[in-house]
Amino acid sequence: MRSSLRNLATAGAVIAFAVSTHAFAAAVPPAASGAPVPLADTVPSDLPRSARPSHYRIEVTPDAEKLTFTGTVSIDLTVFTASDALTLHGNGLTVSAAKLVAENGMQIALQTGADDKAQTLRFAAGKAIAPGKYRLDVTYAGKIGTQPSGLFALDYPDKRTGKDVRGIFTQFEAPEARRFVPSFDEPSYKATFDLSAVVPADRMAISNMPVKGQEALSGGLKRVTFATTPKMSSYLLFFGMGDFERSAMKAADGVEVGIVSPTGSGAKADYARDGLAQILPWFDDYFGVKFPLPKLDNIAAPGSSQFFGAMENWGAIMTFERILLLDPAVTSPSGKQSIYSVQAHETAHQWFGDLVTMAWWDDIWLNEGFASWMADKVTDHFNPEWNWKLNGIDGREGAMALDALPTTHPVVQKVRTVSEMEQAFDSITYQKGQAVISMLEDYVGADTWRAGMQTYMRNHAYSNTRSRDLWGAMESAGGKDVDLIAEAFTHTPGVPLLRVNVSSCAGGKTRLDLTQDAFSLDPSARAPSTNGGEKPTWPMPLLIRAGNGEPTRHLMSGRTESLTVDSCDAVLVNAGQLGYYRTLYNGKALDALISSFGSLAPIDQYGLLRDNLSLSLAGYQDMSAGLRLLASVPGTADATLAGKVVGQWESVYGLLDDARVKDKLAARISKTWAPRLDQLGFDPVANEPLTDTKLRAQLIDTLGSIGDKRVVAEARRRLQGLAADPKSLDGPLKGTWLGVAASNATRADWDLLRQQAARATSFVERQLYYTDLGMAPDEAIARDALALAISGTPDATSASQIITTVGRAHPEMTFDFVREHQAVVDGLIEHSGRARFFARIVGSTTNPEMVGKIEAYAATLPADEAKPVVQALTGLKERLANRPRQRVEVAAWVKKAK
Repeated sequence: MRSSLRNLATAGAVIAFAVSTHAFAAAVPPAASGAPVPLADTVPSDLPRSARPSHYRIEVTPDAEKLTFTGTVSIDLTVFTASDALTLHGNGLTVSAAKLVAENGMQIALQTGADDKAQTLRFAAGKAIAPGKYRLDVTYAGKIGTQPSGLFALDYPDKRTGKDVRGIFTQFEAPEARRFVPSFDEPSYKATFDLSAVVPADRMAISNMPVKGQEALSGGLKRVTFATTPKMSSYLLFFGMGDFERSAMKAADGVEVGIVSPTGSGAKADYARDGLAQILPWFDDYFGVKFPLPKLDNIAAPGSSQFFGAMENWGAIMTFERILLLDPAVTSPSGKQSIYSVQAHETAHQWFGDLVTMAWWDDIWLNEGFASWMADKVTDHFNPEWNWKLNGIDGREGAMALDALPTTHPVVQKVRTVSEMEQAFDSITYQKGQAVISMLEDYVGADTWRAGMQTYMRNHAYSNTRSRDLWGAMESAGGKDVDLIAEAFTHTPGVPLLRVNVSSCAGGKTRLDLTQDAFSLDPSARAPSTNGGEKPTWPMPLLIRAGNGEPTRHLMSGRTESLTVDSCDAVLVNAGQLGYYRTLYNGKALDALISSFGSLAPIDQYGLLRDNLSLSLAGYQDMSAGLRLLASVPGTADATLAGKVVGQWESVYGLLDDARVKDKLAARISKTWAPRLDQLGFDPVANEPLTDTKLRAQLIDTLGSIGDKRVVAEARRRLQGLAADPKSLDGPLKGTWLGVAASNATRADWDLLRQQAARATSFVERQLYYTDLGMAPDEAIARDALALAISGTPDATSASQIITTVGRAHPEMTFDFVREHQAVVDGLIEHSGRARFFARIVGSTTNPEMVGKIEAYAATLPADEAKPVVQALTGLKERLANRPRQRVEVAAWVKKAK
């Protein structure tokens, strides 16, 4: 397939969107049959259940300069119960006219009222509206925002002239379509959409479906009309407009895939386009349901968000440019991998989320967990040399770090308010959801799991589901115990802890005594329950391997169990690392695993050491246990594993505050890993594996972070070279070298970085420089970076990145600065991302004085908005409780280790 795709693609081929639409041949399936019915009482809703839409006809006219738009919408709907008014969602919209037209042509003038808090519009008839079919016609106006929510504008430097230009985009998840059009803006109110837009004649307009027609208008305008969408949820609607180009090709399944990007992007879109053409047919085959739209575009938007990186609008994915376009001058090796994996995630959503959608936001994990899982599956399939499965360990650890705090929540969570919708997109939803799916697939078998997935897709296409619908499909495909395991892991919050006591081998057999508990980062939570309540138990799928033998499966259902394995070799309980639980081995069992560590597969090496580091950090065992495993990975290890291990050493180094201990640990790290960098060299080699380029970047980053004089000097030398030649650092390591230099920046270095930011003609490059300006260790320079962020010079998204970056090294100062300039900073961040923004700022602080400050700030927020801030506060308390012990134990190990 790869060879044929290369033959189809021509370097820099750009197909004009209006022309390419004539080539579409695939038919969009009709909306699901059956008469409309009221929304079920079991599905939460902000709206009365008296009506339901079936089709929208929308026309918008954006004024990009004035940041306003006007619109009209006609909504075909069914009224089920008599009422004197219709209530729809609307946020920030001004209605100038509204009427209701019955099937017999009778018209009813409507009076409109808005409830800003509820984000609804009430269309009152003054008399009862009888049950039946109607058309609701509304003329309205709204505002174009400057943050990525609703209909918004982004300014960026033109790739040909460097002058700022403006693009228009939409972001409607979770509840933001109501900023664009009066609508039934909830996932279960699926309907079809006709969209048209009046735009400047020299601009491209793009939406979910291909262009059906264009009409020239006076005043240098045109009306662009798009084909009718399939039946879908309102949050998946997309509209974009700007000076764009489209690079397109036919995928193997006949669907046209395209990358829409700022004009002048050229070949930068090729990697993503070719990847999309590769991924889409693979998903067709896996799901057993062909992608139903005639085209799939991915639209590159400049900028960034504190809330999201990409959005799965059906047929029109939107992705921020830095993780979609491959720019040889600045894209890092990890950035190249992200282009592939993020696009895979959003493409998986075209089935899991778009074709089949959760009934309510309680089950948002059905979208995100499954998309993350499918993305890793297809990325690993087409890029086996990346050893991508190791990323699953990082995802698991990220989820457990949140799931082990008292502020955790179940995967299937209760969501009722708009703010709760916005806060539902976290590591529990994504990474824990993905980990549970991976565990279940491994337990029932890949073939059975796929058969269940195909049944689920066929049975629920164009409709809405709940988690239990998926488990039912898996059970019907032969997936034994799926419902039992899934219900426990998705409805019970927290991380299971499996204590493994391995007895001495006798007669060729080893006995395992297993005890189930709950892992917690809060030491006080580990005591036996004092209120008579039982701690939770989970049905835990175990995969047990002794030595190099075949693994044995076992479903542990009780709190304690004993097993026997026919071997005297080291026993690994979570072989393959797909179980969502921590495994605490007794000393003898862990010693045996460390002794045989070199014979384990990389996935088990990395999973075992991450698990034990986390157990050590939490105080379940001494830090030496995790550090012994970390030190067991040699400098000659597999490139992907090596890069991850080097990153873990950097994290351990970051725990310390004693300069002498830090110097000793740094010397140890350099002794093991500097020779690997010497072997690779400071610069990429032509045609080397991407994993080597990525490892080189990680080695430079880590050695620079621990103060390796040679690496730091080289970074500063390369930074100074920019003064004479702004392109001297161009290449996949540009961000790496800049990061090391910025982390050690003098005032002169910082001034040079600022000059380069002002001169950059690429938005991604400009944002890279601006972000690096926040990395200076000197407090006075860091204050200047904060002042720059709110000066109006950087764009809003770059400004918020500066502040976040300063917060990593100076969290207390940054927090105080943001609180002092709250109104200005709020203007830099979309509302949905503000709480996360604050949480990131204080994510590294270990200052006990910050507890009161964060508590005071959290108290100013509504409870449904404060969740990320409260989680950050809980994390700080955990660090305050554990950090002193961690430092003492690391220092003791460093002193004794050879």
